[in-house]
Amino acid sequence: MDTLVPTLTAATLVPLAMFSFVSSITPGPNNVMLTASGATFGFRRTLPHLLGISSGCSLMMLLVGAGLGSAFSTWPWLYTLLQVVGGSYLLWLTWKIANAAGVQRGESGARPFSFWQAAAFQWVNPKAWLMTVGIIAAYTPQDGFVANLLLSTTVLALVGFPCICFWALFGSAVGRVLRTPQALRWFNYDMAFLLLLSLYPMAKELLGH
Repeated sequence: MDTLVPTLTAATLVPLAMFSFVSSITPGPNNVMLTASGATFGFRRTLPHLLGISSGCSLMMLLVGAGLGSAFSTWPWLYTLLQVVGGSYLLWLTWKIANAAGVQRGESGARPFSFWQAAAFQWVNPKAWLMTVGIIAAYTPQDGFVANLLLSTTVLALVGFPCICFWALFGSAVGRVLRTPQALRWFNYDMAFLLLLSLYPMAKELLGH
C-alpha cells in the first residue's frame, strides 16, 4: 500500500527545484505568449493567463502521474494525434500574435488568454509535457509515490510561477517602451517567429516517425 508520507529528501528536492526553475524560466510557447501578452495588454490583464498556466501544469502532473501516461504507452498514436493537434493550435496562435501586433496595450477588441484557455493549452504544449513527464520520471520516487507526486507538483508550482511572471513583467516593460503601434507590431512579429521556432523539436519528432 502506498504511504501518504513523502520520501523526497533535501538531496532530491534541490535538483527537482533546479529542474523546475530551468524548465520554467527558459523560452518556450508559454513564455513567448506571456511576453507578447504583457507587451500588448499589460501585466494585470495577463494575470489570468499566468494562473491558468500554473494550474494547468499542476493538473497535468497529477493526472499523468495518476496513470494517464500509460494510455500513451498502450496507444502511441494517441500521443502522435495530440502532437498534431498541439502543433496546429500553436500555428494558429502564431498567426494570432502576429495579427494582434497592431493592438497597443490591448485597446482594441483583442483579448488576452483567459484562465481556462491557458490551462487547457498546457495539454497541447509540447514543453509542458516534457517538463511534467520529466519530473515524474526523474524526480518522483516510487516509494510513497502519491505523496511524492503531490510534493513534486507543489515544488513545480512554487518555483515555476515566479519564473513565468518574469516573462509577463518583461513584456509589460517592453510594451511601455514601444509607444507606437508600429514598434509593438514588429515586437509581436518577433514573438510570433519565436513561437514558430518552438515547434521545431516536435516537428522533427513527427517527421522522424
